[in-house]
Amino acid sequence: MAVAVSLTTTDQSLFSFDKLFSIIPPLSSSSYTLILFQPSDHPPLSNPNDAVVVKSSMLPLGKAHHEDLRRLFSKRGPHIFRDATLPISFVGPHVAEFLISRHTHIPDLASFFDKAVSGCSASQLSSLLENGIVSGNGDLVTSLIDNGADVNHKDSDGRSMISLAVKAGNVDFVDVLIASGCQINDSNDHVLHEAAAIGRVDLIEALISAFANIDVNSVDSNGRSPIHVAASKGHARVIQYFGSLTGARKPDVFDKNGASPLHLAAENGHLDAVKCLLDNPNYVKYAVNKDGKTAFALAVENGHSHLYDLLQLGDALQRAARVDDVHAMKSCLAEGASVNGRDQNGWTALHRAAFKGKIESVNILLNNGAKVDVVDDAGYTPLHCAVMAGHVEVALVLIARGARANLKSLKRLVPLNLDCFKNHPSLLVHQQPLCREKE
Repeated sequence: MAVAVSLTTTDQSLFSFDKLFSIIPPLSSSSYTLILFQPSDHPPLSNPNDAVVVKSSMLPLGKAHHEDLRRLFSKRGPHIFRDATLPISFVGPHVAEFLISRHTHIPDLASFFDKAVSGCSASQLSSLLENGIVSGNGDLVTSLIDNGADVNHKDSDGRSMISLAVKAGNVDFVDVLIASGCQINDSNDHVLHEAAAIGRVDLIEALISAFANIDVNSVDSNGRSPIHVAASKGHARVIQYFGSLTGARKPDVFDKNGASPLHLAAENGHLDAVKCLLDNPNYVKYAVNKDGKTAFALAVENGHSHLYDLLQLGDALQRAARVDDVHAMKSCLAEGASVNGRDQNGWTALHRAAFKGKIESVNILLNNGAKVDVVDDAGYTPLHCAVMAGHVEVALVLIARGARANLKSLKRLVPLNLDCFKNHPSLLVHQQPLCREKE
């Protein structure tokens, strides 16, 4: 027999059919078009879903007028066949892209997204994976991978999905992609550089742990290593981490512009990065770039006065103290040199002036706030230096300015030669305890 069919929607303000009633002849089928009244890039999602209500009834005569069908389906009760309710779901890549872009504002996102991707091909899923990673929603990324997205899909620049995850700063995505078999290519994927650019040691550790052959000394198109990138961004922890790696190239390397990491850190005014780089003995503080400029010159050029002492004035102050150049010392201090700045051995300018017996330099340094009892890396104070070098007048000045004659140094027992102080019994009395002992 023929079958009469009625099609309605739960929200008739949004959806309707091209025909509300129809008759299907025996052994036949029929197609229907569901019309969305407000087409847009924003699918009207609802929870629970909007639905199509299907009612059907046997039609023995095989024909009926529209009004007859309306009366037939307006009656309550069974119509021979059971009524059906079919949920309306939006599927396909356009819907999935919409959900990815608005994921923070859509309740029950997972349910909508699973239905949307069910209408996507494998290549479409792989393309969507890029946007999913950038979105930062782990559930969407996992859903795409579970539904068949290729984790080794490349973006338009030939970069891997791991590269995108690193750039997004998401270590969880990196772990998921690695576990799913995603690979990197050193020629296109500068993942260590990208992690260094955002200061993420955790990402760098994850990458090095996952990829045994990753090149920690790789350079990008500008000839820059990950340390260059970290220095230009001021990420001292990243610089320290790379410095601790076995097999890492010495950090004093130059990019295509002849710039070392120290040049880049100084140019951008990154104090902690400059300190970290100078702590490494491989760095050459006065190396010049292709324009013949030192890191200090770049700091001056860009007005980063807080770096002057670290990059030059501290050294200049130490040199002036060693040769008793009073004018140069005053100039350095006026320009911002730290009076208590240390060299690579922990010596201050006062240590150096005391060791050389430069009494006028000692007085200038003390008058400008030099710490009289500061100790170097070996545990020596300026007074130790003066005594060991036999400079009586300097020792007396230091004691007069508060230096403690009985201050113990830090590491090992080293008797001091006090023969030069035989004509100064008062000093001998004070200096007798001066020695070095183990902690």
